[in-house]
Amino acid sequence: MKNLLSLLIGLVLFSCQSAEKEEPKKPNILFLFADDLTYEAIHALGNETIETPNLDRLAGQGTSFTHAYNMGGWNGAICVASRAMMISGRSIWNAQDISTEWNQGDSTAIYQSWGKLMENAGYQTYMTGKWHVQAPAEVVFQTAKNIRPGMPRDFWTKVKNKKPLFEAMEQGKDIRDMRPKGYFRPLDKNDTLWDPTDRSNGGFWEGGKHWSEIIRDDAKDFLDASKGVDKPFFMYLAFNATHDPRQSPQEYLDKYPLEDMKVPDNFLLEYPFKDAIGNSVGLRDEALAPFPRTPLAVKTHLKEYYAIISHMDAQIGEILDALEASGELENTYIFFTGDHGLSVGHHGLLGKQSMFDHSIRVPLMMAGPGVPKDKRVDADVYLQDIMATALKLAEIKKPSYVDFNSLLGLAKGEHAGYYQEGIYGAYVDYQRMIRKGGYKLLVYPKISKVLLFDMKNDPQEMHDLANAPEQQERVKSLFEDLMQLQQQMGDPLDLSSIFEERF
Repeated sequence: MKNLLSLLIGLVLFSCQSAEKEEPKKPNILFLFADDLTYEAIHALGNETIETPNLDRLAGQGTSFTHAYNMGGWNGAICVASRAMMISGRSIWNAQDISTEWNQGDSTAIYQSWGKLMENAGYQTYMTGKWHVQAPAEVVFQTAKNIRPGMPRDFWTKVKNKKPLFEAMEQGKDIRDMRPKGYFRPLDKNDTLWDPTDRSNGGFWEGGKHWSEIIRDDAKDFLDASKGVDKPFFMYLAFNATHDPRQSPQEYLDKYPLEDMKVPDNFLLEYPFKDAIGNSVGLRDEALAPFPRTPLAVKTHLKEYYAIISHMDAQIGEILDALEASGELENTYIFFTGDHGLSVGHHGLLGKQSMFDHSIRVPLMMAGPGVPKDKRVDADVYLQDIMATALKLAEIKKPSYVDFNSLLGLAKGEHAGYYQEGIYGAYVDYQRMIRKGGYKLLVYPKISKVLLFDMKNDPQEMHDLANAPEQQERVKSLFEDLMQLQQQMGDPLDLSSIFEERF
């Protein structure tokens, strides 16, 4: 009897231990982060020209949020604000404050970051690629490899005094021999000084291997090293692509003959308010193409933009294949987005320092266990909602300082979205924006300019309705809603005088 009792106790203990061992591991999180990637640049999401077979595959495997936005930035490097918001979970002006704390070495602020929250929940954390955040990557993540700056080094800073160049351009003089290499180009069909495949130009080729390929290799190495590790992983893979200088192998450029490139419907020779919104000729991004813009220049930049996107897509495909081969795919949630969009010729602009959709709206895909496949959700979200979603998946209680929200409920159709009060946008003190109820209101404080666009019927934002008599109540209501959002966000810019002047 005593032996039987001992046997029963042993069986119970063994069963308990087995149950503990068999408890499922928390899901892995794979975050793929592109740079300067507009929402229009994915084949599966509507671009018939570009080739993105692997991102198309990811879209088919999960849910795409077709209206995902970045709030903007507090300086010309929009990626700084976007990434600070992603890492901290804070909205734009709160993220600016914590960036200052990071820069001062505040350990409390650093330990509130996304990477540390995941680590504290038992995750092995890893990042490679573009960082551009004030908090040190090697502290935020347990392992950080090939940490890259905001953009690959190019020739802009080598011209110390650009004033003669700008003056010559304004006077219509030939600036061919005055330009930094890779800028104000092409001037004509014979302007071949810049070659995206020329490795001697450095940039993405610095070090000998394209930076996108290095991220691919780093990711595959990490997956190999993680085999047999009894911990879930959080991988933060941040491509510098598709930022300029947009360089890629010839085979990718060959996919996009210049004659197949289409000038955007909202192409302009020059945006009339470019100086008032901080997009003057002296802004580096805008200096990539000549002023006034030409169809040739826009087509050339689109060709190089599409080529580096397709090259990045190929590296993502290898990462996804390696994940599947590792046996971890079924327990992994995959997220893909960009830190902000890019103009590439829309509205006569080249960069991302505007509140137009091409500059603030990005693709956002989510795939993994229980996520609906090949689904599109058109509710307005912020791209930084990915951070809050990952916390929920990792069963981490969302800290009170996180201003963003999980995407899971939206993906599964459980609610209509969190941002019914509107999507907010800001660029320094040059621009403010609210998108709500199918309309977008833009305010340019430097010239007291207000614009209104019907985003359903005018998605390219070509027809300003702000002065239409029948739209005055809407303009007033959206302006009031914008000022309310400013208060919620801690926005330091006062728009009340412009509102009172108009209404």
